[in-house]
Amino acid sequence: MQIGVYGCGYLGTVVAACLADFGVPVTAYGSDSVNTTLLASGILPFHEKNLSDIVRRGVRSGRLMYSTHLQSMVQRAEIIYLAEDANRDMEAISMEIANYCDHGQILVLVTPVPVGTAQRIEERLKASGRQITVVSHPLFLSEGCAVEDFNWPDRIVLGTASTTAVSALKALYRPLVMRGVPVIVTTHQTAELVREASTAFLATKVSFINELSSLCERISADAVDLALALGLDKRIAPRCLQPGSLGGSFTESDMDSLANLAAGSGVSLKILTAAREVNQEFCARIMRKISGALDTLNGKQVGLLGLAFKPNTNSVVSSGSIRLARSLMESGAHVKAYDPIAMPDAQQELTGNVRYCDSAYSVAEGADALVLGTGWPEFRTLDFDRIRRIIRNPVVVDTKNLLDGPRMKALGFEYLGVGRA
Repeated sequence: MQIGVYGCGYLGTVVAACLADFGVPVTAYGSDSVNTTLLASGILPFHEKNLSDIVRRGVRSGRLMYSTHLQSMVQRAEIIYLAEDANRDMEAISMEIANYCDHGQILVLVTPVPVGTAQRIEERLKASGRQITVVSHPLFLSEGCAVEDFNWPDRIVLGTASTTAVSALKALYRPLVMRGVPVIVTTHQTAELVREASTAFLATKVSFINELSSLCERISADAVDLALALGLDKRIAPRCLQPGSLGGSFTESDMDSLANLAAGSGVSLKILTAAREVNQEFCARIMRKISGALDTLNGKQVGLLGLAFKPNTNSVVSSGSIRLARSLMESGAHVKAYDPIAMPDAQQELTGNVRYCDSAYSVAEGADALVLGTGWPEFRTLDFDRIRRIIRNPVVVDTKNLLDGPRMKALGFEYLGVGRA
């Protein structure tokens, strides 16, 4: 079974590499010859945990190939994944692919798209006389653990009325199906809605614990213990039940798309609206913690540890740390920042006088406050005895509750977590 993947960005690279790791031959198409050549050499233009090893393994084995020639990729493939990062004109791209289809290929739409997109593509293909089956196949990949999410999914969702397409994809996903991963076969619209609804529900969980963490601070309760106890309830589950900001490449676009769909359908999604408002307030809440500890931010040196929106990725899209850096500078603070991976991306995103440092200790030196913005594991093991000696004002604001609060206080820090008594 030959597989084609249209797209050599983040999503396409994950899909192509992981499918090749299943043992099937995969050809990934990209229009950018420089980027495609780098990928063919096993060099990724972004950071994603474990992905570079899988790409190199696929290329070395000959199962993973890269091409800038669309026609040859399409005509070789039996199943073609449309896996662009951005929701460009998927209908036009689908028709372009269809121009080269000559043996009833299956077009699998994994790019996050608004509800109704797959149905329109299918109707256009039928109107043009193309014998191509369209499958809506939302993927639930989280940056920083995308390989794990692909290989150990909670479910496989397929939106199609074609039993032939379902059988072909079940055969492709045999390593997962044999492991017992449920396969849900439904309509295009339902499959597309599953992704947006999942993102919205996770945002609601985060907003709920964010609100409760504010209450914890008022009544001397502990939000970390609260989240643990709540998450152990099998009806609730622990994932995405920690205070913090919600970010990522597709998060905002998923929720925007769902809100637009509801508005256009005359439905008011009040819970989604409230959840987004609560999560957008998180940055302002952290700002109040910092300014409260320093009396004023104007002219203060604030060290920021972490710029990526989460660990194990270089993505700064919708990053709470980036929003926080902007707010600090708008308040007159001087920002020093360090991230083990994401600084080049942050420099493209952050305009302003940010001093980028080569280590966490350089950030801490002379700082009036140290803010932990991303939960990189290496920040947990920093030498805080050393930091206590070089920081100007021993204030630590931990937006991820990563550190041991009692230990930090014993070392002489004013430690401020989120929802911690």
